[in-house]
Amino acid sequence: MLNRIVRIAAAGFLLTGGAAGAAAATPAHFTLADLAKIVRLSDPQISPDGAKIAILVSTPDLKTDKPKTELDLVDSASGARRVLSKEREDISNLRWSPDGTALAFLAKAPKSAKEDDSGEQGDDSSDEEGGGEAQIYLMRMDGGDAQKLTSAKHGVESFAFSPDGAAIAFIAPDDPVNEKAIKAHNDSFEVTDNNFLVRAAAAPSHLWIIPAAGGKATRLTEGAFSLQTDQRDAAPDPSFAPDGKTIAFTRFPGPWWGPSFHSVIDSVAASGGAPQTLIGDEGADDFTYAPAGDAAAFMRPRAGDQNNGNAVYVREGGKVFDATAALAHNIGDYRWLPDGVSLLLSGWAGAHSVFWRQPLHGAAQEIDLGGLEVGRGFSIAKTGAIAFLADAAEAAPELYVLDHIGARPRKLTDVNAFLSKLALGAARAIDWRNDGFDEDGVLVTPPGFKTGKKYPLVLVIHGGPEGASTVAFSPLPQLLAAAGFLVFSPNYRGSINLGDDYQHAIYRDTGEGPGKDAMAGLAAVEKLGIVDENRIGVSGWSYGGYMTTWLTGHYPAFKAAVAGAALTDWVMDYTVAFYQTGDLYFFGGGPWTEKDFAIWREQSPIAYAAHVTAPTLIMGDVGDPNVPLVNSYEWYHALRDNGVKVKFIAYPADTHFPGDIVRTSDVYRRWVDWMKEHLK
Repeated sequence: MLNRIVRIAAAGFLLTGGAAGAAAATPAHFTLADLAKIVRLSDPQISPDGAKIAILVSTPDLKTDKPKTELDLVDSASGARRVLSKEREDISNLRWSPDGTALAFLAKAPKSAKEDDSGEQGDDSSDEEGGGEAQIYLMRMDGGDAQKLTSAKHGVESFAFSPDGAAIAFIAPDDPVNEKAIKAHNDSFEVTDNNFLVRAAAAPSHLWIIPAAGGKATRLTEGAFSLQTDQRDAAPDPSFAPDGKTIAFTRFPGPWWGPSFHSVIDSVAASGGAPQTLIGDEGADDFTYAPAGDAAAFMRPRAGDQNNGNAVYVREGGKVFDATAALAHNIGDYRWLPDGVSLLLSGWAGAHSVFWRQPLHGAAQEIDLGGLEVGRGFSIAKTGAIAFLADAAEAAPELYVLDHIGARPRKLTDVNAFLSKLALGAARAIDWRNDGFDEDGVLVTPPGFKTGKKYPLVLVIHGGPEGASTVAFSPLPQLLAAAGFLVFSPNYRGSINLGDDYQHAIYRDTGEGPGKDAMAGLAAVEKLGIVDENRIGVSGWSYGGYMTTWLTGHYPAFKAAVAGAALTDWVMDYTVAFYQTGDLYFFGGGPWTEKDFAIWREQSPIAYAAHVTAPTLIMGDVGDPNVPLVNSYEWYHALRDNGVKVKFIAYPADTHFPGDIVRTSDVYRRWVDWMKEHLK
């Protein structure tokens, strides 16, 4: 590993405790009050000339329970930062014009401003209709307020500039197909691939184009297919061909997430016409043209197998190939480098998040970032400079820049500097071997950790299952560590950090195998002689909640459990969740077929609820479409009926995790307090 935190095998894991000599004052530990101070950076977009970086800066506000988000401009050389906008709601999708003279973004109209339309979508669009939804704004760098370009009735979901900057292609939802009937209360809808919380049929999203100088928007696609689905955070950006004459886009079968695995890549003339299929391989997504040459790239599960990691495929000279085949790792994201013959990839390698430089033909090379952990979001200038977010084991994400691919990272922001004054838990990678796999996880020790002392331990298991625990800064483990716990986060089969074979191993083994992985990791930590074996708890959210319920139903070692948004019953979950089709890939067939009937039940924690003895705190969101709360209701009644101490907390939110600062703080407070009550 290149100058990163050393990965140490469990058998030789040496822990050192305390500082040498007495400190003048004991630093404070990380608390919930500190959680509310963490500033979130997102969407760093470097200008084409590499001189400046636009970025979103969000600060929690406990009073309003909404983050205060501003759009800032950072000088790439000095790190000087100035505010471009701070009064806009739901700002996102920062994009530079090709010449760098303007910055476009999505936002709702400011409540305090009245703006004139400079664009329209359809004959019945108006400010009144479009003002409440996200629209495209264009801000000139030579001064002046941002101008609204679109008035899409149902908002804009993503967009892209043409190569010459003269036009913008954007994706926007259609009107409901039965809009007039709905207004007359004739609002029934057909159930297909939606989840059980849906109350209306989803409308497809389609492609439009508008002059960047303002004007009338022109529709480019229509039909039952869609360019966005109901459960994606954002629509995939459209991509102009280098000559600007055609626009490529991801075509989903419809607006529901369920069949989205069958997506392909189409293109349409910028002047209009019938779409043509560019890439017919199902699962294709995130298509982009190279900045030079005739190549293009897109993402797709390797070999089309949904149980593999995401690969980056390249179309070059009429041939399509997996440029990342030799890496055989899940790729989180990619961007073209300016030479047009190599890519920058982000992903996970063991307990670390990294960059790789991937030539179109040849082996990937990991980029030495001096111990930084790559965060979400990066962009590349025409000069080759790279703006990215990164953190470390004891530092929250900040903005960095690489002046070129071989340069040392330069830190440009210090918005979370207060964390450096706190005594934080130390995060270390730990490795072990189980079932023929080299496995790993992360161990966080409490501040002031001392060798020779045994501590209570809490497992905090990641979700997904296509996720990974890394040594990067994480608030919940830090809160638990501050309360005096060892915190262990194992990466189990299905995780995306140890290659395709490990990720694929969860196929038809969703509970038993991952459970053995977690327990083997726990055994490796116990061999260090630092764990009080009589005070061990287990916890997690989403698939981490599934793992929690599975482990407590199979292993008596746990004295406390926190199950957040836990999937407890595969059959029921398949029936009501939005990702029902996705469940099929884990098992190779549905639960209602004779050949697969048994395995869906055998891998469901609810089948083993009578074996649970650990006092359990259950939490979840009432309107969660991902892991519907009926899973938690089943678990609650099963434990209560069997005499297990159980408490069930529900949040009146329509999300998978209550992401606002007030509810997040409440989740973490209850999580830590439950462990303190039962393990201390």
